[in-house]
Amino acid sequence: MPVNRVTEITATRTQIREKKVRQPAVRLCALVLLLTLQTAYSKSSQKAPAPAPVQNLDSGSISDEPLGGVVINRTVTVLGWDFYKNFAEVWRAKYMNTKYTVTVYERPTAQYGSEVWVQYRQNRVFHTFLSPARSAAKEISGRAVDIVYKNVVDTNVQRLLFNDVDLGPEEM
Repeated sequence: MPVNRVTEITATRTQIREKKVRQPAVRLCALVLLLTLQTAYSKSSQKAPAPAPVQNLDSGSISDEPLGGVVINRTVTVLGWDFYKNFAEVWRAKYMNTKYTVTVYERPTAQYGSEVWVQYRQNRVFHTFLSPARSAAKEISGRAVDIVYKNVVDTNVQRLLFNDVDLGPEEM
């Protein structure tokens, strides 16, 4: 039995020596890894731009149009598309830097052709009936641009000048 005990003690001393040799290597690897991660983290935090100030989303008004100057198409037929296309081309050519967003609507009818109207802020500023002949759409849309712009400007002037204490600002 004493021989086995000596063998066990020798084996234990060998394992301890191996562990002592391994421990500094493991500690060195852990230290290098820690320093690398810390350096990478500090560099990434230095390069990151400062966060933008938080804006209150409820502070804006319904009259603030972030996508101003857009002509929206709500037509359903080829005749309506022709009117919209010509209207949008003339609108952009004449009033390129405008902030007014208008929407072109169409309701096709079997008897009268198509009913077409243009809305600005949920108010109709132009309304007409187009005959089924597509040739008239270009001429009418060209004239409609001037009428719509005049009515939109008049609507805005009236809105700014008219102040009634009984009516609140537009919400929707």
